[in-house]
Amino acid sequence: MKFKELSSNRLLLRRFKSSDLESFVDYRSDPEVARYQDWENFSEAQGKVFIQEQSQQDIDIPGTWLQVALELKETGTLIGDCAVHTLVNDPRQIELGFTLSCQHQGHGYAQEALECLLGFLFGSLKKHRAIAITDAKNMPASRLLEKLGFRREGHFIKNIWFKGAWGDEFLYAMLQEEWLKEKT
Repeated sequence: MKFKELSSNRLLLRRFKSSDLESFVDYRSDPEVARYQDWENFSEAQGKVFIQEQSQQDIDIPGTWLQVALELKETGTLIGDCAVHTLVNDPRQIELGFTLSCQHQGHGYAQEALECLLGFLFGSLKKHRAIAITDAKNMPASRLLEKLGFRREGHFIKNIWFKGAWGDEFLYAMLQEEWLKEKT
């Protein structure tokens, strides 16, 4: 399936485009944004490669990630992105990720984006289960996932070598039936 765009009250969830490069690299290279992500520094060259690769990527292909740009409708500003990973072993299940620029955190944009995306994934794509994995120290992400109705299914103790130290992670999950029940 070719992903085009989704729309919420304040956001347009769309494919990345070349004009996003400066804003994308700006928030991805912010150490505070990268704190719980798997990158340290993010260069313009990495941004160009990323945007080029994502322009060719479709949603719902097992084993792949599609990054979706989050644009403020009012200003056309790129404020972050969401990721959808269709699991290779069972494409009825997906993993989600999200990244927001620091200046746009705490305004409900991530929640709005994820609600829109989950509606599409559980509705149009009929996905069975969504998971999200977050650093156990990233309490804002944990609170957001719980507010969306995800349940914490696991706490992995020192399971990942992350930025020079062993780290803990939380695994969150939600079933399609739980999402649909919550939304009706």
